[in-house]
Amino acid sequence: MKRPEVKINYRVAVPLVALFVILTLVFPRSAKFAYDYKKGSPWAHETLLAQFDFPILKTDEQLREERSRNKSVVIPYYRFRQDVVDNNVKAAGSLDLGGYSSFRPQVVSALESIYSHGIVTDEGVKLDKGEDPNTAVIYVQKDKRASKRPASEVYKESDARAKLLSDVSAKHPKSNVDSVLRATGVYELISPNLEYDSRTTDLVNSEATSKISTTQGFVSAGELIVKEGEIVTAEVAQILDSYKVEFENNMGYGGPKIVFWIGNALLALIITLLFFLVIYFLNKRIFKDTRRFWYLALVVLISALTTLAVNRFAPKFLYMVPFTLTALYLEAFFKNKMIVPICVVSFMPLLIFPDYGVMLFVMFIVASVVAVFAFKYFNQGWQQFITAIIVFVSLLVTYFAFRCIGKVSDDPYQAMLFLFIGSMLNVAGYPLIYLFEKMFGLVSNSRLRELCDTNNPLLRDLEQKAPGTFQHSLQVMNMADACARAVEANVLLVRAGALYHDIGKMLNPTCFIENDSLSGNGPHYHDGLTPKESAIAIIKHVYDGLELAKEYNLPDLVTAFIKTHHGTSNTGYFYAKYLNEGGDPKDVDCFFYKGAKPRSKEQVILMLCDSVEAASRTLKDNSPETFSEFVENIVESKIIMGQLDDAELSIRQLNTVKDVLKSYLAQIYHERIAYPQRKSE
Repeated sequence: MKRPEVKINYRVAVPLVALFVILTLVFPRSAKFAYDYKKGSPWAHETLLAQFDFPILKTDEQLREERSRNKSVVIPYYRFRQDVVDNNVKAAGSLDLGGYSSFRPQVVSALESIYSHGIVTDEGVKLDKGEDPNTAVIYVQKDKRASKRPASEVYKESDARAKLLSDVSAKHPKSNVDSVLRATGVYELISPNLEYDSRTTDLVNSEATSKISTTQGFVSAGELIVKEGEIVTAEVAQILDSYKVEFENNMGYGGPKIVFWIGNALLALIITLLFFLVIYFLNKRIFKDTRRFWYLALVVLISALTTLAVNRFAPKFLYMVPFTLTALYLEAFFKNKMIVPICVVSFMPLLIFPDYGVMLFVMFIVASVVAVFAFKYFNQGWQQFITAIIVFVSLLVTYFAFRCIGKVSDDPYQAMLFLFIGSMLNVAGYPLIYLFEKMFGLVSNSRLRELCDTNNPLLRDLEQKAPGTFQHSLQVMNMADACARAVEANVLLVRAGALYHDIGKMLNPTCFIENDSLSGNGPHYHDGLTPKESAIAIIKHVYDGLELAKEYNLPDLVTAFIKTHHGTSNTGYFYAKYLNEGGDPKDVDCFFYKGAKPRSKEQVILMLCDSVEAASRTLKDNSPETFSEFVENIVESKIIMGQLDDAELSIRQLNTVKDVLKSYLAQIYHERIAYPQRKSE
């Protein structure tokens, strides 16, 4: 039995070099603000002076209050109706005033003056409840230009009539002007020429709200920002926050560029080296599987690039990024022991570059572990939403733990919303697993679960055409499951291999003893055949199985079990019969399988379980000693025939498998109590 050896060749080096180069190129090349501070705590650094001019940014709370205040004061928008003015003034000039034609100039002049201010209905200007009419303003659009006007200058219809009467009476104090204006219809020439526009009112006020200034004040270069030991008050923290934003956006790195590149390269080297060492210490065999190795490098790279891109353009959306998908993408193809270490490497850019990086790193590591655990129980269809809710709760708990100790001071409601959206994105992003399967030629655990469903067409076909073989496969599957769990092998893979390893028998089911009942009372399949003919017919089920696997597009990982479950062994019964009947020992090639020796733990387990299950039907004694000797003999025979020469299974693991098989047989073939017959009366 071999132990895997790993050589650092180009297949290992190329992904590592690619990861290192890409990380070096994409890491930020602008300086980060080098000071840590917390509102309410002393400034723990040297006295800080502004290196450049910068505006003081308003806090989110200040902006929200200002927007809320602006939304509560709505300025109404009116359109000036010049056509109303022209028609009514013209009508006033042509009115028949009888003996009072001398009133006409004053009437026309008063109307023009009143209309220039604007007239609204007696309901008045549309103001918010409680707003003071004496200080309120309105928008008036005239000649395609809008201007603000005090609401107190606008006339109501009744006020406009009173103003008209007052102006004309001032010129003719001895006349009954009111009676003349009523009798001649002058009052009827007063009508509203300001028309309320609700749509434009809403539009103008929403634009005004969005144009709120985001700054308040200015700090000049050389000004003191904070002294050493000074308490960081809310005002000082606001100035520091503004200084930090301006520094990171516009200052960049002031030293030699080569030094910054060296720093980026060293960080990229550290992450790449950690990635290599994690695989080296946990599962060296991955280095020999180029496709799986490239896939791991891609997962790390995607996580790092996402972190850097979001942190650069919209840092607050880091809460919304479904980083826990990294763990689920790993769970689909790798054992649990690989998931957390690779996640740690993948999330390292979170730890280095963003604000609150430590919190984000811890939060998503915790959520990743929770996601993998929950996904084992809730992974089918709508159940994935249950996993997403559980992930959201774990993120929320971790977030508020950091908030309670004062390590984060952002908007909690926005953070909760973003964390919830990110958790739901896990459900939307998981189907990419199937794309990765195609890209890298891998087989995910989801695909293996589908293959293990005994209701799929190929297995239903096997059950109908070769029921004995199907039952044998189920028994082998359960036996292999127990062994795989004991040595930490891939349980889903060995179950799938057990179910499909004998599918070739369905093309000639009566050739195999477990399907003998299909022959009925007729002759057995091998009656009249020579040992060679029988051996050829039996061995053919491997080739038939490979053809069926190709026809039904079974993954290569599963197809390998068909080829290796007999390895290069022989058909023992007919081989011995042939030699016992005087056959030529040199002419025995047709008695040997032309498969491949098992290599992986899963393939070895299946070979042993297949042999044990088939041969156990011949046992006559159910004692523990019998089971122990029986299993030892079968394993020993495989070793003698060289079937385990290439197996990646240690002696300790092999002994564990043997112990499980002995225990399993004892549970199946235990002694049973004979029920007494009831005496007839």
